[in-house]
Amino acid sequence: MPDIDQVLRHNRTLFYQHVARRITLAVALFATAYVAHLAGWDGTLPALGAPAGLFVLIFLVLRLGHGARFKVCQRVLRTYPLEYRTRVTKKGTEWKYLGDVHTVRLSVRGQHGAPYLRAINASTVRRWPKGAEEGGAWFAGDVAFGGVMVVPGSNDMLFVQPADWVKYEQERLQAGPQRRALAEQAGIAELLEKEPRILVHG
Repeated sequence: MPDIDQVLRHNRTLFYQHVARRITLAVALFATAYVAHLAGWDGTLPALGAPAGLFVLIFLVLRLGHGARFKVCQRVLRTYPLEYRTRVTKKGTEWKYLGDVHTVRLSVRGQHGAPYLRAINASTVRRWPKGAEEGGAWFAGDVAFGGVMVVPGSNDMLFVQPADWVKYEQERLQAGPQRRALAEQAGIAELLEKEPRILVHG
């Protein structure tokens, strides 16, 4: 079983590295535009530096404000025990403003009826964890509300909630007080995957 503190440290480091790379890229783009201006260079490429840098920062702020799931994953791991699922199946991936959203199924061999879950990398990195489908994964949470998937070996952490949230509404409403209290404590009693409304004017 993975060490929770180690999992959190690993993903916190990935998160900080991702933010640092985006800020460095934005600064480099702004600097390119500024140097080009001082040098008197004319052209499309230098002129695009500042808007591109601003674009990178806007998306970073959006993802940090709406898509960062590190804190709720931490709450889940402190609330629910980790349980091993012997099989991970990925159905597909969607590009979203907040990150790549993967549709996955965490099941136990020989058992049927595992729901599809929508998973987003807690570190905000846009990628499917390497080796995630080569074996099983650890899960903490309640499948009707959501939880956390931890990939063995890499300790990559994904936040998951039911792919069909409405389908499990009745189960959530009928959940006992203790089950509901755990979901509230973990911060997964409500649907969290909500894309920001971004208006683009042509």
